[in-house]
Amino acid sequence: MSRVTARRKTTRLSPAGRIERPDTLAVEEPLEIRVDGRSLTVTMRTPGNDIDLVHGFLFGEGIIASAEDLVTARYCAGTDSEGHNTYNVLDLRLRNPVPIHTRNFLTTGACGLCGKTALDDVRTHSRFPIPHDAVSVSIDALTDLPKQLRAGQKLFDATGGLHAAGLFTTDGTLLVLREDIGRHNAVDKVIGWAVRENRVPAHDLVLVVSSRASFELAQKAVMAGIPILAAVSAPSALAVDLAAESDLTLIGFLRAESMNIYTGEHRVT
Repeated sequence: MSRVTARRKTTRLSPAGRIERPDTLAVEEPLEIRVDGRSLTVTMRTPGNDIDLVHGFLFGEGIIASAEDLVTARYCAGTDSEGHNTYNVLDLRLRNPVPIHTRNFLTTGACGLCGKTALDDVRTHSRFPIPHDAVSVSIDALTDLPKQLRAGQKLFDATGGLHAAGLFTTDGTLLVLREDIGRHNAVDKVIGWAVRENRVPAHDLVLVVSSRASFELAQKAVMAGIPILAAVSAPSALAVDLAAESDLTLIGFLRAESMNIYTGEHRVT
């Protein structure tokens, strides 16, 4: 399997002077996702948990509804200059083939969709409406979640350059944590884990991200039926609009003693 970190030479300048030393960096490599032999997309990701990543990605795109819909996931042959398998091409076989359109995304930062169109797309494709009274979570439990997420970020400790996503129970128990150079990939990896563990719709879970809450991350939560999305940074305006339309509890600036609740306050006790 590909490495997740790499060493590179750096020159550090500080009041103490000039120091040349190696630095540990996060690896970023392309992953080509093929479905039934046809290329669907290429995403830049941190290698590791690729099977979770493709389950989460296909689920979020509405291509699969459960782990049973994906029959096989096989790394294709691909070698680097030294003849080693790069593990950067995954070929997937669906139980029931569906029309595949290359890079047919609901959400990208440059997709050009207006807000209304984007909201309508999610509403049309989501299989799991979020129940209004699905769960509740205490303020004390919520404010402890970023600390747990940060404590589990081993690759961030080594590199300082990775996002994290975690799925928690409402009493604050961490079920799964994934790191990736792309925040959307980190979310796909934890949702993919939930798909593989038969935990979707995830009406009883809380999704926490170490980044801002973009429309794309809110869309992935809604598609999985997750009722609460909490971010340590700010949400976007379109993410708040989607949360309001979908009855998603959206929390931003979740810190040790404070938070901003943008939608779904009834779930915070």
